[in-house]
Amino acid sequence: MRKAALHNLGCKVNAYETEAMQQILEENGYEIVPFDVGADVYIINTCTVTNIADRKSRQMLHKAKKMNPDAVVVAAGCYVQAAGEELKLDPAVDLIIGNNRKQDLAEILEEYICSHEAEPKLSAEEEAENKCHILDINHTKEYENLNIDRTAEHTRAYIKVQDGCNQFCSYCIIPYARGRVRSRRPEDIRHEVRALADAGYQEVVLTGIHLSSYGVDFEEMTGLLELIEMVHEIEGIRRIRLGSLEPRIITDTFAQRISELPKICPHFHLSLQSGCNETLKRMNRRYSAEEYYEKCVLLRKYFEDPALTTDVIVGFPGETEEEFETTKAFLEKVAFFETHIFKYSRRKGTRAASMEDQVPEEIKSLRSHELLKLNEKNREAYIRRMIGKKAEVLFEEEAEKNGVPCFTGHTKEYVRVCIPSGGEDRSNKIYDCILEESDVQYI
Repeated sequence: MRKAALHNLGCKVNAYETEAMQQILEENGYEIVPFDVGADVYIINTCTVTNIADRKSRQMLHKAKKMNPDAVVVAAGCYVQAAGEELKLDPAVDLIIGNNRKQDLAEILEEYICSHEAEPKLSAEEEAENKCHILDINHTKEYENLNIDRTAEHTRAYIKVQDGCNQFCSYCIIPYARGRVRSRRPEDIRHEVRALADAGYQEVVLTGIHLSSYGVDFEEMTGLLELIEMVHEIEGIRRIRLGSLEPRIITDTFAQRISELPKICPHFHLSLQSGCNETLKRMNRRYSAEEYYEKCVLLRKYFEDPALTTDVIVGFPGETEEEFETTKAFLEKVAFFETHIFKYSRRKGTRAASMEDQVPEEIKSLRSHELLKLNEKNREAYIRRMIGKKAEVLFEEEAEKNGVPCFTGHTKEYVRVCIPSGGEDRSNKIYDCILEESDVQYI
């Protein structure tokens, strides 16, 4: 029985695919072990969203080979797709498997192992050819058939429903690593969600590389709204949470119809990146700050104080002090529950990498610090508004607070809550709670 260890880098879509690969290996007789010394096979699901992600991917591949020089080290995923030719020459990597080939992991491994046990041995040219399993991701329309029936989390399951992106933001390499939009068939999603509900999962999170594009590649009129309504009908699922959304999907009809679904979590992550129109244009984002704000108003029209979260890039090429202040003022105006702040990272292969007026690192750091302080202020204000209100909490795991055993969980708005266990196992149970100040954990 061969031992396999897996390590994931990157987003929730990557995490889903890593769990799917683990289940493929288990079904083919592999024993899954921790990512440590002693495995026969190491699989690293890589990320390429930034140059730092590339470096972390390389570091993990080299770490795996050091842990067991005789093991088969497999590089999979986005960094592979972007840097396959480079990895062909890396002696630490035995197999490279691009996106849309992860479903073939077991067969590729078996073929590789058999070829190395055979006589005569492969030539250097045959070795290089045998190593590489990468499709031309930009010319495939096939959605990769990966499935899970359990996840590492015991209460919440992330469901990948879509892959690829057609947006081509000027700072982003992902369309080149993930290809064009490809949507998963609704019947496959229904089957997986039903299986997870039968296994006891009460909350599902619909995720994708560009979730808002779900269904645009279907001939029939099926989009994200119809998918949400379908999942809502599945018995056993009590919560539906959405991954990152593009603002343009929030129309009056969309907001109204999802507000009529009791299982929908009023927690919406709307990708922003900048609150300044001039910066948005250079980023090739396809909305204005005014249009974005209208979407926030719509969500607040149909949901009572929903948790709005977002991403912001500081120090994008050409961002002046005036543009930064415009973004800061916009964040104050929207008053997000949480803002994820990223300093712009120059990514080779993107249009922004060659733009003039690159912002110095020290200025990025100062601007990031300012927005982090604003984020703390906005987050605390939102949590204060939750105090004294009734909230539905899904409890997830045991913890300890001030030496007292407790359980932690999340409201539908994704505010983290902690209550004394009272000797009761509250894991994967939903309670209606009145939130007190001592219950709330700042995350």
